[in-house]
Amino acid sequence: MKIVAQVKLLPASAHDADALAATLRACNRAANAASEAAFAKGLKRRNALQDAVYHRIRADFDLGAQAAVRTIKKVCDAYATLKANSKAGNLGPEGSKRRTRTESKPIAFREGAAQPYDDRILTWNLDQQTVSIWTVAGRIKGIPFVCSPEALKLLASRKGESDLVMRDGMFFLIATIDLPEPAPREPDGFLGVDLGIVNIATTSDGQIMSGRQVNRYRKHHRDLRKKLQKKRTKSAMRRLKSIRRRESRYATQRNHIIAKKLVHTAERTSRGIGLEDLSGIRQRVTAKKDQRARLHSWAFAQLGAFVEYKAKRAGVPVVHVDPRNTSRQCSECWHTHRSNRVDQARFVCRSCGIVLHADHNGSRNIAHRADAVWQRGAVNRPRTA
Repeated sequence: MKIVAQVKLLPASAHDADALAATLRACNRAANAASEAAFAKGLKRRNALQDAVYHRIRADFDLGAQAAVRTIKKVCDAYATLKANSKAGNLGPEGSKRRTRTESKPIAFREGAAQPYDDRILTWNLDQQTVSIWTVAGRIKGIPFVCSPEALKLLASRKGESDLVMRDGMFFLIATIDLPEPAPREPDGFLGVDLGIVNIATTSDGQIMSGRQVNRYRKHHRDLRKKLQKKRTKSAMRRLKSIRRRESRYATQRNHIIAKKLVHTAERTSRGIGLEDLSGIRQRVTAKKDQRARLHSWAFAQLGAFVEYKAKRAGVPVVHVDPRNTSRQCSECWHTHRSNRVDQARFVCRSCGIVLHADHNGSRNIAHRADAVWQRGAVNRPRTA
């Protein structure tokens, strides 16, 4: 399985930092030139595009040979991703094909967008925690980097490209790690997980991970942004810039913590994890006006992705189930009716009379459904001899 590890570069001088920034600018300007050629001539394959623009972008943007090759590959990958993402939605009325808005003009790259590096233009020294990297000002050797002990251990299995990223004036390298993926074991039941806004995650064991602290944090930042935007002063704009990614980092950290707890619980009890298939939830759910910001701000997909990759590393199987009526169905007698859900927090079955926390009831239904899916033959079920 492939995961990523991020390290922070610490350029020793302003000259080194300027060289890294200039390299990103040059590579992304070259990528824009290659993108325009790819769009105008229909050259979306790497070899064809490389034959058309390689020598020109090397001369015009002062790129090295391998940097030019990586830049052209980046453009081709961007068009391939665009095609894959729009493939499902490129049909108009009555099945007629239509050109999406994103396909009406060439793909544009920001000057600070990530630039891929391979082992020919980037060398890692893990013992000294330094890198040697190509720039438009020449190769810079011995740039220190810092990272967590876990990330440093993962870098020993680094394989493939690494991306140079500039974020808020700081430079990072994001490396691809290739780890052996253990086969998912046969689970002894499933841990159902109900995802929500008031309670971010509730397990079928009854553990509730409240979203109160997160929602308060988000509300504080919304109010702060609104207040600063009204002021429109230079100091207010500086403050807005300094806090712009803080909320996102906080949400990502919380998702990592929750995912780790869920996977650890499932691994410790020899169970799999059952999750709702929440793809398209923002289009399916109609929220009240005062709840829309909370619904659209929480990263359900990110939390699900974190659970999946952490579960893969631990050999814990993950099964996605249909979320339909999980909040209205009784987890004891299976009676389903909308009136069973008395309010946001309380579930009272009109048939058997059982009273449960609504999210706990939903997570128990998810666990039952995940077990049923697994018994029918889940796609990631381990083979038996």
